[in-house]
Amino acid sequence: MAVGGAAPPRGSAAAAAANLRRRRTAGGGTAAGGAAGNMLQFYTDDAPGLKISPNVVLVMSIGFIAFVAILHVMGKLYFVHREA
Repeated sequence: MAVGGAAPPRGSAAAAAANLRRRRTAGGGTAAGGAAGNMLQFYTDDAPGLKISPNVVLVMSIGFIAFVAILHVMGKLYFVHREA
């Protein structure tokens, strides 16, 4: 522990906790609030573009991974050595 109000040694858990506390309380969040407001417009119902649920994205991603894996297996099975 630090005696007399000195900062904890650098790299210690106490220093990390002190920095986290300092970052949370400092600033007031004015810049972050503006950035969050701009970021949220991508996730509203008013946003332009294709609207699909996260489940559809998950299923399509897994399907694509399976398709690529099948192509790899087929390439290994049907690979023919041709000698010149």
